[in-house]
Amino acid sequence: MPVTFIGVRHHSPACARLVERTIEALRPAYVLVEGPADVNDRLDELLLGHELPIAIFSHYRDDERSHLSWAPFCAYSPEWVALTVGRAHGAELRFIDLPAWHPALAGRRNRYADAEQRYADVADRLCRAFAVDNVDALWDRLVEVEPDDGLDERLATYFDLVRGDTEAGEDDTAREAYMAAWVRAAAAAAGDRPVVVVTGGFHRPALRRLVAEPGGDEAGGGWPEIPRPAAGAVAGSYLVPYSFRRLDAFSGYQSGMPSPEYYQRLWEQGADAAADGLVEAVATRLRRRGVAVSTADLIAARTLSAGLARLRGHPHPARTDILDGLVSALVSDDLDQPLPWTRRGALASGAHPVVAEMVAALSGDRTGRLHPDTPAPPLVHAVEAELTRLGLDRTGTVELDLSDGGDLIRARVLHRLRVLGIPGYTRVSGPASGADPVLDERWELTDHEARTPALIEAGAYGGTLRDAATAVLAEGVAAAGTDPGALAALLFDAALCGVTDLSEQITELIAANIAGARELGPLGEALATVLGLWRHDRVLGTAGSPMYAAVIDGAVTRVLWLAEGVHGGPAPADLARLRAVTATRDALLHAHEVLSTGRDAALDVMARIGADRDAPPDLRGAAFGFGWSLGASVDPVRALRGAAGADTLGDWLAGLFALARDEVLAAGRSAGVGWSGEAGRSAGVGWSGKAGGSAGGDGAGDAEGGVLAVLDDLITTMPDFLAGLPALRQAFAYFPPRERELIARRLLERRRLTGSARALLRTTADPPLIAEAKALEDRAGRLLAGEGLLP
Repeated sequence: MPVTFIGVRHHSPACARLVERTIEALRPAYVLVEGPADVNDRLDELLLGHELPIAIFSHYRDDERSHLSWAPFCAYSPEWVALTVGRAHGAELRFIDLPAWHPALAGRRNRYADAEQRYADVADRLCRAFAVDNVDALWDRLVEVEPDDGLDERLATYFDLVRGDTEAGEDDTAREAYMAAWVRAAAAAAGDRPVVVVTGGFHRPALRRLVAEPGGDEAGGGWPEIPRPAAGAVAGSYLVPYSFRRLDAFSGYQSGMPSPEYYQRLWEQGADAAADGLVEAVATRLRRRGVAVSTADLIAARTLSAGLARLRGHPHPARTDILDGLVSALVSDDLDQPLPWTRRGALASGAHPVVAEMVAALSGDRTGRLHPDTPAPPLVHAVEAELTRLGLDRTGTVELDLSDGGDLIRARVLHRLRVLGIPGYTRVSGPASGADPVLDERWELTDHEARTPALIEAGAYGGTLRDAATAVLAEGVAAAGTDPGALAALLFDAALCGVTDLSEQITELIAANIAGARELGPLGEALATVLGLWRHDRVLGTAGSPMYAAVIDGAVTRVLWLAEGVHGGPAPADLARLRAVTATRDALLHAHEVLSTGRDAALDVMARIGADRDAPPDLRGAAFGFGWSLGASVDPVRALRGAAGADTLGDWLAGLFALARDEVLAAGRSAGVGWSGEAGRSAGVGWSGKAGGSAGGDGAGDAEGGVLAVLDDLITTMPDFLAGLPALRQAFAYFPPRERELIARRLLERRRLTGSARALLRTTADPPLIAEAKALEDRAGRLLAGEGLLP
């Protein structure tokens, strides 16, 4: 029972050629390939005759975790060559690795990730020994551009060095034990006929050792049992079209060899033809972008590539020889970052445009296509039927009126596709939040090549659009954690998708996440969004939703708790913080029936904040405005005088105006707003936090015009007016132009002046410049008076 082990690097043309030669020479009874064993009963589907690249997409979801992974194949993948050549020569084919959902593969989104990246120390030592930049250049130097003679010995030496004496992790140990069981069973079943085993080279030494040890039950001819998902779990695998862009390490592929277009050409044409073809491909891309590339440039690039290959001891130009030759010939600018092929990973932003085009040319734009008979998950068929029924199976612009029942259904379908990340469905305009009065949407529908793969992959979340979108939203809630901004966006997406009945478990998770929020600003934005949806959105169906009510309740409680803990000296007004207090006040006004925190309790919190001299001025002003706008007994005149000071007044007013702009204007019309309570009186903040005080309290009718009159006096006599001016301007920005004109008219009347109030708002010079000039005049006047020079 001879067993031949071939250790490969995934997506290596040289390894693919070795696999092809070995199978053709041995004509084995079994070809065993590293891959998901639970797909063995669907190998005919895998080999239907697809246009590569394709991938096996696997998904798993239970109450504890969810997992997605891909096992990609291209024409030069050794695993694909093993399957196709083995089938052509009559071998029985088997995948022998654990299913993709198994815990041993829980951290792998790509089954064919390079194992040597997990053992980088050895690879780094080899790179230093051969004077190359990274493992990709090392691999080309040792394998891809070298003659095939002795390749199997070189590969065995390389992978033995990479593996060394290092103990594999628990995950690799479990996988290797399982694969070894398959090898022993195949060897027993094959009798005297050969068995070929194709796995990642990292696993080869361990598999040889394990198979040589005494076997278990498999030695009697039984195949290993294929693990099954736990009861209640949802798992499955489907074929999906793949693309060279997704395969490319420069595009963030979890493993593997970069520049798939180069290696495709290397597989099909050989090293010299691949080099010439890619120089032409780069030149073509650059010329399409308007970059001048002359014949002399191409001759120089080829000459430099060939010279670098000879200098580096390569029998043919390798990938890095081509790239270095091209950049030397075509780039004359200084480069502000290392060339991308000198390291691994995604192409960094800010790369030189010519370098980016070179990388794109070597990456290629090939996209796979599945055979028409390939099974697809239910979601694909459900989407096609729904789009056809609603007249959305077309391209172009779609305009929808959300107040129309039919258009609302169409909008929900498009939003579900958007939430699932299906390309080709782009919303151009529409409502931006729960309080947005816009009821029209405009979409652009395009025919995107990645649409089918994305739909197949989205099928992991459910068999219908609604179920799949609900699962994605629930997953997003878990990922958002305590970020209230992300939670608000997810809840708004849920409203747009028509999903307002997330499970009780998800609702509890949202409430827990809100309770853990740490910043007032984002929490306030979330509260305002959800409150708007709960109050008004009868079009989207969220008005009165219990789920949104639970969010409002939790957010109000958390805002009050966080606000009382904010301390600090004078500082510029935090507008996001003020919006949070405003949203809380609005919730108490309009959603009090769903709140566990009552009005009196909230007023008590704000009374304490308003009396706390360690609280920032804007928050103290907002606390006073909070009580005033909810009808608490207040004395705004007393509060204003308590907040006087160039370094605090403007910020205190910003908080007041954010919460009680209407009350300020009303108080200006009718002086005499009372207050009661010792806490407010003793603190000098002008209110007690209690409702029901009498009008005409201490100082309320002072200064002829109430609040605006006192404010006029304070600002007019402020000695450091220029220091306080920026904050004052920000505070008064809360008043819209019409109300600012009303304030200007009252100031003119108070001074018994006539003229246009609007003209005061439209000065010909910059207001700070006018203020500086006035201050200079005042200083000059005082100086002259002091010297007795004034008449």
